[in-house]
Amino acid sequence: MRRHKNQKPADDAARPGQTDLERALPLQGDELRAVGTDLGRGDEDDPRWQRSLNRVLTVQHPVVEAHVRALRRRHPGHTPAQILRTLEREYLTAVTAGGAAVGASAVIPGVGIGVSLALSGVETAYFLEASALYAQSVTEVHGIAVSDPERARTIVMAMMLGGPGADLVRQLAGEAIGKGPARQAFWGDLVAQRLPKAAMSSISDMVRKRFIGRFVRAQGASIVGRAIPFGIGAVVGGIGNHTLGRKVVSSSRSAFGPAPTTFPSDLPLRGPSR
Repeated sequence: MRRHKNQKPADDAARPGQTDLERALPLQGDELRAVGTDLGRGDEDDPRWQRSLNRVLTVQHPVVEAHVRALRRRHPGHTPAQILRTLEREYLTAVTAGGAAVGASAVIPGVGIGVSLALSGVETAYFLEASALYAQSVTEVHGIAVSDPERARTIVMAMMLGGPGADLVRQLAGEAIGKGPARQAFWGDLVAQRLPKAAMSSISDMVRKRFIGRFVRAQGASIVGRAIPFGIGAVVGGIGNHTLGRKVVSSSRSAFGPAPTTFPSDLPLRGPSR
């Protein structure tokens, strides 16, 4: 049987204590380390850096759909609001632990600041990929299936920018489709399906430029902090990621509004038989 390109190989099998979100992440092991190494170089003008960024910001729709189905099977009686809270909790747990683990590496005998900085590149890739899966899972619960990579990346980047990201999307959407419709709609819905494709490229470019500038500055400070020895790095790494993660969660709530009362009809509890 041919393996789906996002299916994880046997050596990346689930580890005890992993959350559903961590198990669902497409990039694991050597693939994640390779992407993290590229991102760790920090050269935003390098095409390879750009490709690696796109890779961690884009999770294919079948992976997102399978992740939400898995949560529904695990919690069959949960409402959409409860599934959204589970997504938030697992996401924050994953990214906070990841930042703390990289910071803690600075206190391990034989692991110096240089190694900790290298590991930070991998942790950055992990944070971005986890954020992308979380953000797209939220859209799925709201009944919006985002299969276009450009729209998916724009939602993730705007969420990570927080309020400024939402304001930028509304401003650009207002210029594209008119102030009235843009102000009345939730900004996540605008990006996911209401904005015409012709307008998406320019909006995506503006959001991306703002995101890269903000993220590179924030991660640069956090990476240095994680490398501080004597346990301080673990605190800095964990708190930094938790703070960024909370911003993403807050943005996701404003992007699509209150949780729907029912799950979308095309997202039943059980997937199609194979």
